[in-house]
Amino acid sequence: MLNYSDLKKGTRIVLDGEPYEILEARPMKKARGQAILQTKIKNLINGNTLSRNFQQSESLEEAEVSKFEAKFLYPHRDRYFFSDKDNPSKRFDLGSEQIGEAVKFLKPNQIVEGLIFREKIINVSLPIKVQLKVIEAPPSLRAGRAEAGYKQVTLETGAKINVPIFIEEGNAIEINTQTSEYVRRIE
Repeated sequence: MLNYSDLKKGTRIVLDGEPYEILEARPMKKARGQAILQTKIKNLINGNTLSRNFQQSESLEEAEVSKFEAKFLYPHRDRYFFSDKDNPSKRFDLGSEQIGEAVKFLKPNQIVEGLIFREKIINVSLPIKVQLKVIEAPPSLRAGRAEAGYKQVTLETGAKINVPIFIEEGNAIEINTQTSEYVRRIE
C-alpha cells in the first residue's frame, strides 16, 4: 500500500480497479493544517487524464504494470494490430481511443512497449522520440534563406505537424511523441 508521502510523479496507482500514473503532484496546505496533494493522473487503459486530490489519511494500492517489447504490424479501421517482438504469432489489437494521440506516430515494424496489468495487455507506450520522413511539405516562401517561422508538413504516418520553414519534402525529422512537436532534423 502507498501512503501520501509515496505519491509523486511517475508513481502508478489503482483507483476504482484501473491503473493510473501520476503525471503531476503538488502538495498544498489547507486551512487548519490539513495537507492535500493535488495531482494530475492518467488512466493507463484508456489514456484519459483527470485531476484528483488526495488526503494525508488516504492509502492506495500500487499498480503493478509489467512491460514487454511489441512490434506494431498494421492499422485496420479503428484498430491497431501488434505482435510480441520475438513471437509474431502472439498478436493483440488495441483501439485508437486506448492508444490516444500516439497513433499518429505509429509506423509498421516499429518497436513499442506493451503494458500488462493483471495479466491483460492494456496499452502500448511509444518511445519519447521517433524518427519519421516528411512526405509532403509546402515550399518555403523565400528559397535559399533560412528564416524564422513554421509551416505544416505531412509525415509518412499521415500525421500533420508544424516544423521550421527550412524542412523540405524527403527530410527525416525527430518528433517528441508526448508533445507532438518537432525536435530536430536528422542529417
